[in-house]
Amino acid sequence: MILTNRSQLRRLPARGSHDFESLRKILDAGFVAHVGFQAHGQPFVIPTLYGRDNDKLYLHGSAASRMLGELATGVPACITVTLVDGLVLARSAFHHSMNYRSAVVFGTAQKIVDPDQKEQALRVISEHLLAGRWNEVRGPSERELKATTVLEFSIEEASAKIRQGPPLDDEEDYDLPVWAGILPLKLEAKKPEPDSRLVQGIEVPQYVAQSRHG
Repeated sequence: MILTNRSQLRRLPARGSHDFESLRKILDAGFVAHVGFQAHGQPFVIPTLYGRDNDKLYLHGSAASRMLGELATGVPACITVTLVDGLVLARSAFHHSMNYRSAVVFGTAQKIVDPDQKEQALRVISEHLLAGRWNEVRGPSERELKATTVLEFSIEEASAKIRQGPPLDDEEDYDLPVWAGILPLKLEAKKPEPDSRLVQGIEVPQYVAQSRHG
């Protein structure tokens, strides 16, 4: 990856990193990316699912998607992923904060045309969301592949930023009779709920029952 002014960390740079391993961990732990781009003078930020393979991100959606259509032209784009780990409650309103992990990625996308490559990219997205699922379900038909746009987004440069730890109050506020600390937050899988039309006798797969994320 390259490093230019657009990915330079300016606010609290000590919390940031351009290390790819730090970036990878955040991208692999997330579900939803927000994709920012500009079309016809209007900025847009769209949430979407994604998958990662090395330094590539894969996006998919309807062939009629405006976002995918614009990105496929090669316009510059910014993709962000944020994981919230807790609310940081300080003794003063000013120093309240949040423990988080975030990634900001810059690059351009290109449309995948080859059916085999499209299917492989869709597999990457599926396995990112729930490893093991792709091998069990019916794969996409030729018609479904034609109705789906898949983009390969090349990570040209990126930055990661992480905030961990307790509140940082002003020294004179530590004696205030106010509770302070961290309220941890976590995305957690609950008990699977079977579909009402599930074929009788099918058990919950282990990869679903043991799913964890975040």
